[in-house]
Amino acid sequence: MTFALLIEALGITPNAAEHGFAMDSMLEMLHWFMLVLFVGWGSFYFYTLWRFQKRKNPKASYVGATSHLPTKLEGGVLVLEVVLLLSFAAPIWANRIAEFPTGPDVIHIRAVGEQFLWNFHYPGPDGKFGRANIKFVNTGNSLGLDPTDPDGQDDITTRNSMHIPVNKPCIVDVSSKDVIHNFCIPNMRSAQDAIPGTVIPLWFVPIKTGTYDIVCAQLCGNGHSSMRAELVVDTEADYKKWFDGVSALTHPKVADAATSTSDSVVATK
Repeated sequence: MTFALLIEALGITPNAAEHGFAMDSMLEMLHWFMLVLFVGWGSFYFYTLWRFQKRKNPKASYVGATSHLPTKLEGGVLVLEVVLLLSFAAPIWANRIAEFPTGPDVIHIRAVGEQFLWNFHYPGPDGKFGRANIKFVNTGNSLGLDPTDPDGQDDITTRNSMHIPVNKPCIVDVSSKDVIHNFCIPNMRSAQDAIPGTVIPLWFVPIKTGTYDIVCAQLCGNGHSSMRAELVVDTEADYKKWFDGVSALTHPKVADAATSTSDSVVATK
C-alpha cells in the first residue's frame, strides 16, 4: 500500500515498479515534513517581523533571545531527519544494491549509452552474452560483438527500444561508449550513471504493462535532450512473440536452417 497523495498531486511520474511503492512513500513523508517546516518557519519569520518591528520597539535590546525553544526545535528536526535516513532511506538503498534477484526468471540485458542513443544487448536462447571488443565496432555492429564467439551467434541487439515481460525481475548492466550518461527510467524508479569502461548493474520488477520513457539524466552534449528510448513492458506471451520475431530478423540463416530441417523431416516421412 503506497502513501503518495501529495507527490501524486504535484505530478510525479506514475509508479510501475514493485519497489517504487516504498520509494514513493518515503518521498511522500519527506514532502509533508518539508511542508510542515515551511509553514512553521515561515510563520515564525512573519511573527518576528510583526513582534519586533521598530514602531513597537524604538530602542534596541542588547539582551537577545532568552528562550531555548528554537534550539529544541532544531534538535527535533535533526532527530526526525536521522530517523528518516536510517529507518527508510538506508534500508531501501541497501535492498537495491545488495539483494539482486537470481533464478531462471531473471531477464538480463545490457544497456550501452552513446551520443545520443541507447543500445540494448540481449543474450540469445542459450542465455549467454557474446564477447564484445572495441575493434569489432562498425556501422553494422555498434556494440562490437565478436563474430567468432559461439555464445554471441544467437544474441540480439536493438536501438532505443527495450522490451521486458511484466512481473519478471530485470537486471540491466549499464555502460557507455563515449561520455558519462545516465540510464534513467522514471516510472521504474531506477537510474544509474553509464560510465565508460565500467559496467554497473541496476534491477527492478515491472508490475504494469505499457510503454515508458528511458531518458539520459546526465548532461552529455548538445543532443542530450534527444537521447530518449522506450521501455515496453509486455505480457509474457507478447514478449516471447517480440523476442522470437527480432531473433528471426537478426539471424535469418538460423531460422531458414530450422525450416529446411523441418521440411526435410516431413518429406522423409
